[in-house]
Amino acid sequence: MLSTDDKIEQKIKNLKQGSIVFTEDFQDYGSPGAVKVALHRIVKKGMLHNLARGIYAKPTFSNLLNQEVLPSTEEVAKAIAKRDKARILPTGAYAQNMLGLSTQVPLKLVYLTDGSPRKITIGNRTIQFKKTTAKNLALKGEISKLVVQALKEIGKDNVTDHELETIHKLLLKEDIKELKHDIRLAPQWIAEIMAKAL
Repeated sequence: MLSTDDKIEQKIKNLKQGSIVFTEDFQDYGSPGAVKVALHRIVKKGMLHNLARGIYAKPTFSNLLNQEVLPSTEEVAKAIAKRDKARILPTGAYAQNMLGLSTQVPLKLVYLTDGSPRKITIGNRTIQFKKTTAKNLALKGEISKLVVQALKEIGKDNVTDHELETIHKLLLKEDIKELKHDIRLAPQWIAEIMAKAL
């Protein structure tokens, strides 16, 4: 009979580097207490890193940097959404950064979600999930949904010509069908900006 530690270690060895796992992924391997103790030991061995409460990552070794690299905060947010079967949408300064409208990488990533609202701290960065309406998550285009969020953050009277030009260029790469769909859902002033890309 394999112990809880052995079973969990075996599973971790089979995981791809960079994988993100949660305490509940191991719930069939023993009692909650035994799993917690086993994970603590495995972290001590360096096989896993504890990113936040109940969230772990198998590090990737980078030959280029000659060190272990952990998943990005964005990857962690996506893994949580997948686990919770929730949809997420980057907002605010983070959406601006993803579109290249801002060079500042925010320390706080804010996502709209139809999952549970919560805040998770990973090192010096935080991920915040804010509960939102289904309408906000109905946007389809990978670029256009970020444009809507970024423009909401910038505000109607603060958008510069340079930002409008950047947004226009980005929207030209968007799927036309998805762009038209998202224009219908966007606030009026944002819809007018987006329509110029059609």
